[in-house]
Amino acid sequence: MRVLAIAGSLRATSSNAALLRAASRVAPAGTELTIYDGLGGLPHFTPDLDVEPIPEPVSALRAQIGAVDALAISSPEYAHGMPGSLKNALDWLVSALEPIGKPVLLVSASPGGALHAHAQLLEVLRTMSMQVIDGGAYVFSRAQLDGEGGITAPQVVAALATGFARLAQACAAG
Repeated sequence: MRVLAIAGSLRATSSNAALLRAASRVAPAGTELTIYDGLGGLPHFTPDLDVEPIPEPVSALRAQIGAVDALAISSPEYAHGMPGSLKNALDWLVSALEPIGKPVLLVSASPGGALHAHAQLLEVLRTMSMQVIDGGAYVFSRAQLDGEGGITAPQVVAALATGFARLAQACAAG
């Protein structure tokens, strides 16, 4: 299973990016996880630019999504919502064919919890006709990683393992 992992934070020390890197350790054997690193390079969405030729960073994102079996998104919560940079990326995908029906594992994590952002993301991804696997919202920070980047919070490890197993099942069924 080929998975494109998108961390919803632009922060260099993002706990959500660390969470996705650590997730590769609990994903089923044979999972190829690629971290998307272009979130900050996407132009601000406007329908005026969503015409041929579309901006190169947008074209590259759509191509990467088209080349994988599934997505994994891990997002923090900012002011009771998803980060603007993640919403911007999703806005660029609304008119694209590549994400339609694509299985996506959604995990939301912030030091203070991420229930509001998680609910917002679930709504947006379902509206975009993506096959959402709800991995849950967690209180999580980089302090819950060991020296090798593994997750020390047992409930998060279990949720990621279950989520990736369900993601693999969705890919196999699709």
